[in-house]
Amino acid sequence: METVIDYAVRVVGVGAVLFAGNWLSKLAERMTLNAMRKAEMDTTVRRFTARTVRTALLTLVIIACLGVFGIETTSFAAIIGAAGLAVGLAFQGTLSSIAAGVMLLTLRPFKVGDLITVAGFEGIVQEIGLFTVELDTWDLRRIVLPNSAVFGAPLENHSHSPKRRVEVDVGVDYGCDIRAARKVIFEACKTIEDTLDEPQAYLVGLGGSSVDFQARVWVAPERYLAVRDQLTEAVKLALDEAGISIPFPQMDVHLDKLEG
Repeated sequence: METVIDYAVRVVGVGAVLFAGNWLSKLAERMTLNAMRKAEMDTTVRRFTARTVRTALLTLVIIACLGVFGIETTSFAAIIGAAGLAVGLAFQGTLSSIAAGVMLLTLRPFKVGDLITVAGFEGIVQEIGLFTVELDTWDLRRIVLPNSAVFGAPLENHSHSPKRRVEVDVGVDYGCDIRAARKVIFEACKTIEDTLDEPQAYLVGLGGSSVDFQARVWVAPERYLAVRDQLTEAVKLALDEAGISIPFPQMDVHLDKLEG
């Protein structure tokens, strides 16, 4: 009878501990979600972290309850540790992608809708997940990259700044008036609509066959490709109207007469 009463008390106590542990794990999950929501962290990271916290607390409560009935919990800890090591080795690449995904969502080097170049690919970000980043290229190919490849590679975010500079290189003939050529190129830049800063026409060098200028205008990032096309056309038409030629590459060949 004493043994029955003893085990009955233990069962009641374990039940109370499990109930309290379940309640506390839910409370810890909610607190984690609220704290990360206030920190404006990504929804995926919030849910993943909160569930991990709750699972860890429940696991500790269950192991503690088993010890009440005389079950050796150190063996369970060893088994859990060995299982964790085996899972970690088996999913090493996956875990590294998860860690990289958490860092990407926390540090936010780019966001959905940004145009980026990373790991040899350029495209618009469609999704940032816990395992992969999805890009759409200009010809609408979907590129899926592991987070570990994205986080560990040099990354260029073309949409980071609210404006982007469009540059068009053009060479003019050495026989033309370079001041007149600069003015023509500058006026061509001014024909571009909705520019964000004063356009520029820079003399950048003296090439082997031409005097080299660069036309520059600042526009919103989403207009970059369209404006580059418009600016190239405007500069070419303006130079044609002004009678300023764009020379072809030239090469002088000298033939020496050999004696004998």
